[in-house]
Amino acid sequence: MEFRTASELVAALRARQVSALELTEQAIACIESVDGRLNAIPVRDFARAREAAKAADAALAKGEGGALLGLPMTVKESFNVAGLPTTWGIPNTATIPVTQDAVAVARLKAAGAVVLGKSNISMVLADWQASNPVYGTTNNPWDVTRTPGGSSGGAAAALAAGYVALELGSDLGGSLRIPAHFCGVYAHKPSLDLLPTHGHTPPGLPVLSVVPQHDLPVIGPMARSAADLMLALDVLAGPDEARAIAYRLELPAPRHDALKDYRVLVLDQHPLVPTDAAVREAVEALAAKLEQAGCRVGRVSAALPDLSLITSTYMRLVMAFMGGTMPEPDYKTAVSQAAGIPEAAADLRSLSLRSRVASHRDWMQADFVRTGLSHQWRGFFRDWDILLCPVTPTAAFPHDARPWEERSITVDGRPVRYGDQFIWPGIATLCGLPATAMPAGLSQDGLPVGLQAIGPFLEDRTSIQFAHLVEQAFGGFAPPPAMRQ
Repeated sequence: MEFRTASELVAALRARQVSALELTEQAIACIESVDGRLNAIPVRDFARAREAAKAADAALAKGEGGALLGLPMTVKESFNVAGLPTTWGIPNTATIPVTQDAVAVARLKAAGAVVLGKSNISMVLADWQASNPVYGTTNNPWDVTRTPGGSSGGAAAALAAGYVALELGSDLGGSLRIPAHFCGVYAHKPSLDLLPTHGHTPPGLPVLSVVPQHDLPVIGPMARSAADLMLALDVLAGPDEARAIAYRLELPAPRHDALKDYRVLVLDQHPLVPTDAAVREAVEALAAKLEQAGCRVGRVSAALPDLSLITSTYMRLVMAFMGGTMPEPDYKTAVSQAAGIPEAAADLRSLSLRSRVASHRDWMQADFVRTGLSHQWRGFFRDWDILLCPVTPTAAFPHDARPWEERSITVDGRPVRYGDQFIWPGIATLCGLPATAMPAGLSQDGLPVGLQAIGPFLEDRTSIQFAHLVEQAFGGFAPPPAMRQ
């Protein structure tokens, strides 16, 4: 059962072909036998999971419902789960009491999910590797010398290794999509504010009854099939209690039910940062298949917003967001670094350093640009249904524990600044667009390569449905060779 989808497992549970306790014991056994190599699930709650599984079996015996009733799963360490530590990888925070589930976790449990524990992350969710001083480093099931991505790296590794069929993660700079791409699984970055973030909170901060609005980060599901993303979306989406007083959810249906009806603009290159041949080849291979399937596939469009402007605006806003949450000593260092940048410097690194200490006026100026870009996206999605493009410039890269500024990635044999991996995820994040990451094949090195299908704002079902139809037509997740029995 390790590599069945969540939908298949739920159907097997309802048909009484397997019990929730059996699935839970199998998942626990898999974690205990394999995770010494991967370190994907450092926070374990097996005793309570067994009790929840027994309760789910009793409910199933009575014919009770629940979209996820009896399904074992794990959630990202950064979500509050009552009785478990929430550290965000920060030392000396594991003893801070957590007494209440995050809204998303509560919704999963209410739907019947059995939470086994929590998956590993990057330090304060701020890296494309899953490594931190509290729980250590997570390895990629396809190649343990490489990262599974971050910050939801433990989640992607757990899915690829067959521990669980469903996970819950978060995304600001690709933290759902990059791990999915690196591990060959699926993830969905929802439209901004579609899923409640209440309880996705750093350790020690109060969980307020009204959550402050954020303009970039989201939470979302990860799975081994696109259909399971839709299943999880139906459980998780909708305003939290404070906003549900006035707001209700009514997501539109997918634009099309047949792959041939989709209008897809395909990109394999970005004007600011090169894309590795392995990723470009995956883009072109899928584009060719889509054309053969009858899709309208384009490579250029006058309606596409300026990618360079998107990147610069995104960098201004995301780095201002990060600067606003820095500890005071780090912020003072950032101020000093920004002061040393030549006024004429316009490269991404200089923009990033300046933006960490931007004024509120600077932020508002960038936000005005974002508003204009959002308007352009509305026009773009009148002509097109999907923007298909890379998730990041390369496949999974080797573990790199050096300081951020000393790191690089290798694109076609040449070094590229590590921080430039923001460019592809930022396309969807800047204006809150939904983006579904999906497997697209393997590189010549045998590593997964994923792509992202970006859709219109609040039309999340369209990008997920597109990924589902691609999966049905051309295949999707395949287990890593080392995990096949």
